[in-house]
Amino acid sequence: MVSRSYSNLLELASGEAPAPSFGRMGRRIPRIMTVAGIMADLDDDDPESVCSDPSSVQRDRIIIVANQLPIRAQRKTENGKGWSFSWDENSLLLQLKDGLGDDETDVIYVGCLKEEIHQSEQDEVSQTLLDSYKCVPTFLPPDLFTRYYHGFCKQQLWPLFHYMLPLSPDFGGRFNRSLWQAYVSVNKIFADRIMEVINPEDDFVWVHDYHLMVLPTFLRKRFNRVKLGFFLHSPFPSSEIYKTLPIREDLLRALLNSDLIGFHTFDYARHFLSCCSRMLGLSYESKRGYIGLEYYGRTVSIKILPVGIHMGQLQSVLSLPETEKKVAELIKQFGEQDRIMLLGVDDMDIFKGISLKLLAMEQLLTQHPELQGKVVLVQIANPARGRGKDVKEVQAETYSIVKQINEAFGKPGYEPIVLIDEPLKFYERIAYYVVAECCLVTAVRDGMNLIPYEYIISRQGNERLDKVLGLGPSTPKKSMLVVSEFIGCSPSLSGAIRVNPWNIDAVADAMDCALVMDESEKQLRHEKHYRYVSTHHVGYWARSFLQDLERTCKDHVQRRSWGIGFGLSFRVVSLDPNFRKLAMEHIVSAFKRTKTRAILLDYDGTLMPQASIDKTPSSKTIEILNSLCRDENNMVFIVSARSRDKLAEWFSLCENLGIAAEHGCFMRLKRDAKWETCVPVVDCSWKQIAEPVMKLYTETTDGSTIEDRETSLVWCYEDADPDFGSCQAKELLDHLESVLANEPVTVKSGQNIVEVKPQGVSKGLVAKRLLSTMQERDMTPNFVLCIGDDRSDEDMFEVITSSIDGPSIAPSAEVFACTVGRKPSKAKYYLDDAVEIVRLMQGLASVSDQTLHL
Repeated sequence: MVSRSYSNLLELASGEAPAPSFGRMGRRIPRIMTVAGIMADLDDDDPESVCSDPSSVQRDRIIIVANQLPIRAQRKTENGKGWSFSWDENSLLLQLKDGLGDDETDVIYVGCLKEEIHQSEQDEVSQTLLDSYKCVPTFLPPDLFTRYYHGFCKQQLWPLFHYMLPLSPDFGGRFNRSLWQAYVSVNKIFADRIMEVINPEDDFVWVHDYHLMVLPTFLRKRFNRVKLGFFLHSPFPSSEIYKTLPIREDLLRALLNSDLIGFHTFDYARHFLSCCSRMLGLSYESKRGYIGLEYYGRTVSIKILPVGIHMGQLQSVLSLPETEKKVAELIKQFGEQDRIMLLGVDDMDIFKGISLKLLAMEQLLTQHPELQGKVVLVQIANPARGRGKDVKEVQAETYSIVKQINEAFGKPGYEPIVLIDEPLKFYERIAYYVVAECCLVTAVRDGMNLIPYEYIISRQGNERLDKVLGLGPSTPKKSMLVVSEFIGCSPSLSGAIRVNPWNIDAVADAMDCALVMDESEKQLRHEKHYRYVSTHHVGYWARSFLQDLERTCKDHVQRRSWGIGFGLSFRVVSLDPNFRKLAMEHIVSAFKRTKTRAILLDYDGTLMPQASIDKTPSSKTIEILNSLCRDENNMVFIVSARSRDKLAEWFSLCENLGIAAEHGCFMRLKRDAKWETCVPVVDCSWKQIAEPVMKLYTETTDGSTIEDRETSLVWCYEDADPDFGSCQAKELLDHLESVLANEPVTVKSGQNIVEVKPQGVSKGLVAKRLLSTMQERDMTPNFVLCIGDDRSDEDMFEVITSSIDGPSIAPSAEVFACTVGRKPSKAKYYLDDAVEIVRLMQGLASVSDQTLHL
């Protein structure tokens, strides 16, 4: 059962407190208040109370939010009281700030400190960090932090995102509701800290990584127009893995409350989009190179760009005397004994594949005895970031394999494996890069991994290191990389030898290949990598992300937005200011005032819900249509893509109902009238070309069907797998356009369909025909209602709105073009679903019934 505190935490939509008041960006940031434990639910502001004014922007300010601040804290030694702080130069958050340029952007950091600060010292520490470093520390009680970070993040999210299913309690963390509550609570505390410093009118917020995946919901709830980006630094698993997570939809909806979501690789982005499609029914589009998801009228953009390294920092470390000295030591240790160094640098965790790499080294020495005594694998094992049974198991296995290999192949003065499991200083690690002939990064799954990038820049070196290495000023540099296919940096390193880390033989062969490769090829590969890594650095990554965030958010101020939903299902509806919901009282009032009315209604998805299995109109729908048709002031039309035989059968009880079938190819004004053709009768011999193509895709796409209509052919994939069906539809569209290029037909995609129909046929043609017919009969309408739900209906909306000033509609007529659902449309109005449309039509029908009985 969900605890009371958890229920309160997720009930976000309540209260009447006004939004906090903020000054301009140049103001002094307000003093930070201490958060002790889980704060009360304070996000009670009126979402409409915060507005944006583009004229107020003076200087960009970015609030960067992450689990950990880029700060090192140390207790003062003189009296044991107070703290001293310094920047953590190795933190990506600090490096991206340098990449942005200090003169252009103000950066504020929000996050936790590594060290635990006693509650009595938290106010003083907060003020010091704010004044000196523009950092806002988030203080968490130790027990809450343990459940949030070591519990939910490291034992549940992190393994799952790295493709580890909790098949047993010992194999990955089983979902634990109390740990999830702690995760949500901490995200809420982070949101409260951001609230204290944010200027919602101007500031950009950039949230980092899986520790804070529900934070966007808390921020969007408070400030509907917050300019919010999120970057995931871990892999995003395939939908088959991700959907095992019990709170899968909560996390997806929370991420979609961002404006821009960033991923390192296309694979991670593709998996996220697939999850949104399969679990939330959302589809995405690529426009001018940008991928976007339409989510309740907002466009959530997807960014694919791997992070880079800080070139300046790395080159400064390469220039240090300590680095030079360490390189000389390593050359003496390995070079003078004519040893070739292979290097591995990994965290000691279950996904870095250290044991598999060691076994590959053993295989290499077994298969190539001539390398025994010559090749050394130096494995630097950084401390694991998590803790638990799995970390201890990895450590034990690593030590065991190292011992086994060294006993089997070692000899006096030679150990094939050198394991360094104590923390190294950064310059020491760089020195190992400089000397290593080949770097092995063979993780079984990793979000990005910047080790190969650091290795490439280190191998480029500088003049002083060249002298230590005995290289001339014009000697071409070289480097070799063996990288896993399953790490984020792999796609960007096309010159590396890519391997499946699980295949020990293949990794051993790759190591041998790296050793025996021609020097000239090593140089070419190094040059290619160096060009990429040196230009796609952390500054390039940060600027590119923030430029896309600015582009995505630029129209916030021009749109109306409001929040709907409770708890983590909260989302913001954002619409064009002129696009609004069709109010019942508004249209009924207009209906009563007018005397000549034209009503055009789509059927599937409009009068009939798209998901209905039985598409036959209900008796209630027939009754409503008959009530409207009995009123002589009304001209009512059903405009559908369906065949005339099917529509005639379904609406046989509606004597005065007009019907347009197959998008308007066929049309009749009432039941007993003859069918007319709106376009010249066309030769359908093209079907002999199109049908075999459609059959091919039907056979290979389970759940798809073909509907053969009189003048058109329709391929429907409503019951197919959404991802595969959409993919096949795009292929089919291209295929049909190619084979039918010389035929008098058009190929169009719609809601779960691909349709081939005669050229010139559209629902807009029906609207024109109906309006001109009414004009010829001296029944020029002064009320027009047109409702539809998909792309084909946009043609009707366009005709209706463009006819307002023309002769076919009376001057000052009441015109209502209405789409189904909040989405981009040429219609001015919307209704949420078919239920609301039927309710609206029932209201109009009751007005007509009252008129008849007067």
